[in-house]
Amino acid sequence: MLILVRHASPYLPTLRGPDDFHRGLTARGHAEAAALAERLAELAPVRVLSSPYLRAVETVRPLADVLGLAVETGDDLREWDSGVGPRPDFARLFAESWADPDHARPGAESLTDVSARAVAALAELSGTGAGTVVVGSHGTFAARALVGLGVAGIDFEFLRRMPMPAVYRVRLEADGVVASGPGLPGPDPAGRASAW
Repeated sequence: MLILVRHASPYLPTLRGPDDFHRGLTARGHAEAAALAERLAELAPVRVLSSPYLRAVETVRPLADVLGLAVETGDDLREWDSGVGPRPDFARLFAESWADPDHARPGAESLTDVSARAVAALAELSGTGAGTVVVGSHGTFAARALVGLGVAGIDFEFLRRMPMPAVYRVRLEADGVVASGPGLPGPDPAGRASAW
């Protein structure tokens, strides 16, 4: 089983930095990560992986510490390179990208590219048969992974409503994907991050 984790509450991006790679968690985010570690440890994960972005690493590091594991980072688990920096109209630009997922800004990725990258990375992890694996990442990565895996109902509004942190259980099976978590039909109809 894969446990896909959207990072806890980070500092908001600003023009003065830090850049997206180095933007970490707030005090609230660190508390959320500690609470999350307690709950996820009950699932006895055998590996803890993360996007290399600081906020994702800081979200899963408490879990890795509890389990005595290292946080393994992988560039394929990173957030979407949207080509949109901090600006007042970022939500409009993101919505436009979701409306046309094949469109990529110059030098950036399309959302279709993110789905392909996410699915390939998760399929490789799932194929190891190593037991439960926790993957710390980002909202757009998680949403586009679910899109790429064929989960219905994933759109820009789903992403906007996704809590921080958010936890999704994903099993890749021969006859399809089984996924549960906030905003998905199933055991968590209220969209709470704490129920999974």
